[in-house]
Amino acid sequence: MRVLVIPHQRRPGIGRAPIPDGHRATLPEQARLCPVLEDGSRLGYLVYPPLAATETMEVRLLTDGVFRLTLLVQTDGATAQPVAVMEIRPTAGTGGIEVREVLFVEPKLGFGEPAIRELFDMLVTNVNAPDGGIGLRGAHDFVTPEGWDTVYSGVLNETSRPHLPVLTARIETDWYAQPTEFRYILQSGEALSVRGHAPIGQVFFVPRETVTLDEGSEEDQAAFADRLRAYWAERTAKERAMPYGSIMSHHYRDIQRGRPLTN
Repeated sequence: MRVLVIPHQRRPGIGRAPIPDGHRATLPEQARLCPVLEDGSRLGYLVYPPLAATETMEVRLLTDGVFRLTLLVQTDGATAQPVAVMEIRPTAGTGGIEVREVLFVEPKLGFGEPAIRELFDMLVTNVNAPDGGIGLRGAHDFVTPEGWDTVYSGVLNETSRPHLPVLTARIETDWYAQPTEFRYILQSGEALSVRGHAPIGQVFFVPRETVTLDEGSEEDQAAFADRLRAYWAERTAKERAMPYGSIMSHHYRDIQRGRPLTN
């Protein structure tokens, strides 16, 4: 199965390419080396923002649904410095209208306020939908083959604190042109750092087909129990202690690598 990768429409060439990666450095050793967790983390592709490696955007939710966006840039190995600040505030009444006010622009940028608004519009979308929500745009979009959908989620198995909720969406990207977006939900006072070299979400691809659940027979149940007993007997025989005391076995991975590959 092949998926087309389309660069960001207004900032092409900026941001890392999507990658599969099963490593989560913040997990404890016992979980980090667990093959089923690694395979879950590797599901699909990590997606990065349309930011250069030297760029960082800080997103902070103030009171009354006001978002403050700060773009910081690191130059010549120095500490990243703010170069633009903008606030997005909802207006009273209905209609979802918002006011975007540029508070600061580094003169050396040579940009005016309209350009700064456009830049932040390239990076975020769907502000306060729902309340406290903000969509982070990805550096790449995806076009799936006929009958396949794209699922957009937060980075799987990322447990570092603080941990913000991310909404999950499934979109029929074989016919709908969907700009990649990961919608984070913040509470008042919370902040989110979006770095050019760090993923903002994960995508994976699923076929759009009906799944039917069949009731297993007594023979099916017995066969399942036999496989379970055999697996754990062999797994236990391969256990070994890791340097920091956890017990590991590579039996699952050994069996997995010995099975024929599927397309």
